[in-house]
Amino acid sequence: MRSFETGQTVVRRDVHLSGRVWSEHALRVVADTSEALVAACPPGAETRWPALYVKARADGDRAVRTEAFDAMASGFWELAGAVWQGTELLLWKPPAAWFSVNAFYTVGGLRNWYVNFERPTVRTGDGFDTFDLAVDLVVDPDLTSWQWKDEDEYAHVRRLGIVTDTEHQAVDAARDQALAMLEQRSGPFADAASWSAWRWNPAWPAPSLPRPTAAGQRVAPTGG
Repeated sequence: MRSFETGQTVVRRDVHLSGRVWSEHALRVVADTSEALVAACPPGAETRWPALYVKARADGDRAVRTEAFDAMASGFWELAGAVWQGTELLLWKPPAAWFSVNAFYTVGGLRNWYVNFERPTVRTGDGFDTFDLAVDLVVDPDLTSWQWKDEDEYAHVRRLGIVTDTEHQAVDAARDQALAMLEQRSGPFADAASWSAWRWNPAWPAPSLPRPTAAGQRVAPTGG
């Protein structure tokens, strides 16, 4: 498995089972070890999202997100350029895990932890591929309470067949793993104080995407 250098720009891509790119997000590498890839971005980092996602965020209308999932199921969608807004992001992604642990920061410090359930990492020449599986776990900054998020969207993508039965079983197992990490204070939760104190390195410019991606472009399979 290739390693990335600290400060290097990498691209996180969500790649649909069809091989089509669903989204792209420019990040900078904080650390890359056998345990996990740690990457981050500030507001202003370049992204490309499904156009309906961008519209949903601009309009504050979650119903448009449902339309985006319907477009995904149909196999036809457009990507739109956007930038990361509102928070600094620090992401911890073990290579074989069906989730990543994310921390979001505002001017007041750590806002919350966020466990994003997604496919295991496939390394690429300029970053890594995964695929967001809709359901999430939101954890308070002090780790004392948590709640599930987007269960309704997860049920919808299950009905659409976007999340397969095999993936659903993997997500169920990953839910248990994430909750065990939280209870046992393992993974990034073992060093919660350092994570709480982290902030974006101001010497690093906001990362940019290296090239435009055509709407729904297929990508060639790559090794892990």
